[in-house]
Amino acid sequence: MADAEAALRTLAYNVRAARTRAGLSLDELGRRAKVSKGALVALEKAQGNPNFATLVRLADTLGVSVSALLEGPSEGRVRVVAADAVMPLWAGERGSEARLMLTTTGPAPVEVWRWRLEPGEEYPSHPHQAGVVETVSVTAGRMTLVVDGVEHPVEAGRTAAFDGDVPHTYRGAGDGTCHLIMTVHLPPGPAAPA
Repeated sequence: MADAEAALRTLAYNVRAARTRAGLSLDELGRRAKVSKGALVALEKAQGNPNFATLVRLADTLGVSVSALLEGPSEGRVRVVAADAVMPLWAGERGSEARLMLTTTGPAPVEVWRWRLEPGEEYPSHPHQAGVVETVSVTAGRMTLVVDGVEHPVEAGRTAAFDGDVPHTYRGAGDGTCHLIMTVHLPPGPAAPA
């Protein structure tokens, strides 16, 4: 419980700091990110439980990575992250999950995600900000990547890349669990972490 409370305090601080850097009021951030002002007020007070979609919309609107909202200060030059040390940011009803492993620093950060998709389970993603590019590398199983309404089968040993500024969905395909590594390449910008 203490870990969850500490994570929520870090999130609250990071959202408030990013909003202030961007020069946005609570009303304006809420309007742009399609999040109620009440939810933002609660979030900045380290209350509530924002879902994954809300975090992605806030990060996109603020021009930062999702992990920039979740992580505390960097602890050194090399970060080694174990998958079981990172809580899933999304969990499906059939056992699918997505874990944000880390985000690189610099003017154009890259998020590194681990996904597990069970057959038939899917995660629909809203369009990201212009300039975001995603890659999905399937390491086991099969998935269907839907980008702007067009389905693309991707199986183990294959990688797909696409512009993330259109609606897209990740769906488990076949009979077994699909494992994949996804990267989200964020465009450089003034609000990007240094």
